[in-house]
Amino acid sequence: MFDDPVYLRALFKLAFPIALQMLLVSSLNMIDTIMIGRLGEVEIAAVALANQVFFLLLLFLFGVGSGAGVFAAQYWGTRDKAGVQRTLGISIVGGGVGAVFFYCAAAFFPEQVIAIYSRDAAVIALSASYLRMVAPSYFFTAITIVFSSVIRSTGSTKLPLFVTAISLLINTLLNLVLIFGLLGFPALGVRGAALATAIARSIEATLLIVLAYARREAAVGTLRNYISWNAAFIRRFWVTASPVVLNEIGWSLGVTVYVLVYARMGTEVVAAFNIADTVIRLSFVVFMGTANAALILTGNQIGAGELKRASVGARRLLTLTPVMGAAAGLVLIAVSPLVPMLFEITPEARRIVTQFLLISGLVVPVKVSNLHIVVGLLRSGGDTRYSLFMDVGILWVVGVPLVAFAGLVLGLAPPLVFLCTILEEIVKYVLGLRRILSDRWIHQVTEHADTVLPP
Repeated sequence: MFDDPVYLRALFKLAFPIALQMLLVSSLNMIDTIMIGRLGEVEIAAVALANQVFFLLLLFLFGVGSGAGVFAAQYWGTRDKAGVQRTLGISIVGGGVGAVFFYCAAAFFPEQVIAIYSRDAAVIALSASYLRMVAPSYFFTAITIVFSSVIRSTGSTKLPLFVTAISLLINTLLNLVLIFGLLGFPALGVRGAALATAIARSIEATLLIVLAYARREAAVGTLRNYISWNAAFIRRFWVTASPVVLNEIGWSLGVTVYVLVYARMGTEVVAAFNIADTVIRLSFVVFMGTANAALILTGNQIGAGELKRASVGARRLLTLTPVMGAAAGLVLIAVSPLVPMLFEITPEARRIVTQFLLISGLVVPVKVSNLHIVVGLLRSGGDTRYSLFMDVGILWVVGVPLVAFAGLVLGLAPPLVFLCTILEEIVKYVLGLRRILSDRWIHQVTEHADTVLPP
């Protein structure tokens, strides 16, 4: 685990600002949830379901951004700025297409979208008003996610962190003013939260672009640089990136089924799940940082032709991740009875939140390892088809059927339904570990080489 201190220092040096950025994003969601939570369970459920649309978009954008990150990291391994800039250009186009689709759904058909998740008329009406207000922010989110992914792949992690911090501050202040009607503004409630989010995300994207050009980041260039594609580049990019996008879409649809099941089990159940899920994501910010740092480091090594070094680094990483996961799991278990006290919810909903957090604390070491296998290693090595099979195939073959059967057919208690997701994580871990140890995951995807490390 500690044989290569240079690798570990580089990993955590990259991971810290990425994790801090993820923490700020998760804190933003937590602040939103807490503020809306002061209004009641219907409002919590309404925003939670509306955010499922954003969640789907976000995962699509993470797919595009991760695919771009694979290319950008390997290009940067040979300091090929032109390749990095081409990658940014094609990924912005891909992210923009997705943003248009989700904008149309949220702006023009919000009631129909929310009706998929809930039959509660009050929840549907509130959710629809939130979606209409927040929909324009999807375009700005697309720019921010893609730009940040490519910039980080060149080792520049502080700029996205700074911009996110500014966005968090603006969003929090606007939430206070617009949700509760401070400083002479009307109390807009749920619609105020949506408006605050839209304004903050537009400022975030604009500031990121302006500062990236001012700092002359390696990823930015002229319009000609961004669109200097040829047929071979487009084919290579989408052959590698499309499984990542499908991975995120397939995974997000599976998680959406989970939310649908909880929503059909009752408003207090889906409210409890949203609270627990927000806390769980908050506990994973450090690991999102280390996973993305591993993607950058490993991608740089593979792009530079250091295939054996990448293989050894992967083994070291997978020795470290369960230890880090166990520590996080203990923290999650410790705070599980305290979290529900922050929200104005029923005693039953509080009990469900605590149970969800306790169960999650037990499975964190496995989930952390899976995160690093998929995001940090398989994707950095261009093995995106296998990561699609492992991450999405197991979800739909094992997780989704079990949860749907337990919740909708058998009518089991919410904690027992939640337990069904553990088996999925165990199967994924076994398959992922075998793939990493085989070394068949290491591929050079750029035009500089086309090799695979022999087993």
